[in-house]
Amino acid sequence: MKTIILYYSWSGTTKALAVKKAGETGVDIEEVIEVKRQSGFGAFLVGAPNAIRRKKTKIKPISANLESYDQIIVMAPVWAFNPAPAFNNIVEAIPSGKKIEIILISASSGTKKSTEGTKKLFTDKGCEVTGYTDITLK
Repeated sequence: MKTIILYYSWSGTTKALAVKKAGETGVDIEEVIEVKRQSGFGAFLVGAPNAIRRKKTKIKPISANLESYDQIIVMAPVWAFNPAPAFNNIVEAIPSGKKIEIILISASSGTKKSTEGTKKLFTDKGCEVTGYTDITLK
C-alpha cells in the first residue's frame, strides 16, 4: 500500500515525530507550510480560535500527487483541543476514497472534545479513518 505522511508543524515537534515515523516505515513524507508563519502571540490569539472554528490558513501548494496514494497519514499539533488550522487545509486537499490515519500531538490538552468531529471531516469526504492517535507530550 502506497503511503504518505502529510504533516504541519508549528514548533518543530510534529515535524520531528513525522520524520521519525517516515524513517521507521519507509513511507513518503511532505510538510504542509503556511504562506505566512504565525508568531507565538498570533498563534495563540488568532490560531487557537480558528482551530476551534475549524478555519483554514493559507498554505503553500502540496506538491505530492495525493491521488497516487492509498493511505495518507495526517499529523498536526493540537491548538485549543482541536487540530491546528493548517490541518483543515490538509483535509480539503485529500481526495475522496483514501484511507486516513490521524495523529495529533499536544503539549497537554489532547483532542477528546473534538475527536469525532475531526474524524467526520474525512468520512464526510468518503474517506475511511483507519486510525486516530492522540499523543500528549509531557
